[in-house]
Amino acid sequence: MNLLLILFFIVGYLAIATEHSIRINKAASALLTGVLCWTIYIFFQDDKQNIVHHLNEHLGDISGILFFLLGAMTIVELIDAHDGFQIITDRIKTKDKRILLWIISLVAFFLSAFLDNLTTTIVMVSLLRKIIKDKEDRLFFAGMTVIAANAGGAWSPIGDVTSTMLWIGHQVTTVNLILQLFLPSLVCLLIPLIIISFFIKGNVETPEASDDKTNSTAFERTAVFFIGLGALLFVPIFKAITHLPPFMGILFGLGVMWVLTEIIHHEKDEMDKNNLSVLHALRKIDTPSILFFLGILISIAALQSAGILANLAQWLTHTIGNESVIVLCIGLLSSIVDNVPLVAAAQGMYSLDVFPTDHYFWLFLTYAAGTGGSCLIIGSAAGVAAMGMENIQFFWYLKRIAGLALLGFLAGAITFMVQYQLFFN
Repeated sequence: MNLLLILFFIVGYLAIATEHSIRINKAASALLTGVLCWTIYIFFQDDKQNIVHHLNEHLGDISGILFFLLGAMTIVELIDAHDGFQIITDRIKTKDKRILLWIISLVAFFLSAFLDNLTTTIVMVSLLRKIIKDKEDRLFFAGMTVIAANAGGAWSPIGDVTSTMLWIGHQVTTVNLILQLFLPSLVCLLIPLIIISFFIKGNVETPEASDDKTNSTAFERTAVFFIGLGALLFVPIFKAITHLPPFMGILFGLGVMWVLTEIIHHEKDEMDKNNLSVLHALRKIDTPSILFFLGILISIAALQSAGILANLAQWLTHTIGNESVIVLCIGLLSSIVDNVPLVAAAQGMYSLDVFPTDHYFWLFLTYAAGTGGSCLIIGSAAGVAAMGMENIQFFWYLKRIAGLALLGFLAGAITFMVQYQLFFN
């Protein structure tokens, strides 16, 4: 049975990794893989009821992640519908390539911590289209945005799906995540930036201004931006005060925004109000991505319930042994395959009894999984988004960006290990 489970999981994984080649959406592959894994598992078991019970337990944890993503994505879409991110973009005036690259990268780094790396990449790449005309320059900036967004998302509990998963799973806490990962994540970005600064020069050419207008006023744009950002930032506070799961905090924030936007737009006619409503934002969110996470997480849950992940953990421990090396391997592997199932697998492999909350292993894993995906364009949701939006070729990224990302990843990892030994051990 275990061999058959692993075989189906690998086939599903390959289908996800080669999404663009086989032209089948990864969400479809993930859902099929998840259902088939559980079907195989229950087929070889006598106690069917117990298997269903295990599935329901896993689904409870998974649904928390999915509802959190749903709420966060809706809030971000609502901000975008009001052109709220224009508050940031309007303040970027320089045309110097070197200065602009630093501004874009640092904005992406901090914005990713407040939002998430995927959303940040989408916002920043959209911004690049407005301020950089040359395609080659824009691709280079987009590649650095991927590194910045992934680095920024690693030190925030809401900045990356994997950090959110570990935060929700009680492997890490907000305070220690920020304290111990901020500097390594910043180093992960600064090393590529410093290296690039020696090679780029000149000014960017700005494209012609667009005539597109939004139905929102300056007041509405500002209000929705800060209310939405506040709703996202309030989630850790809500969790600390109420001890309820994070998805309750994000749903609370979404509910507040829903009521406030209805009040703000109550005097507008239905046509103008429609495009600025939560209902419209709900229609625009990336539903396939949510279904992808559902499929891959229930796949991992099947491997966990079957005891396969526990056996893998024992093999890694006995074969490699060193925690740091294991984490680095997972981080680099996340550049080839998606980091979500890798982290989910690690959560299943190592219990809190072995590695308690805020253990060195979990914090280092959060960094490695979040930033390691930058080494290849297909290694992170941010990279895939940039790849799709700007048609970035795999080998173009490999030649021009991957080496810089790897140097940043390793420099950040060394920084984390040294910092931990000096201040947190």
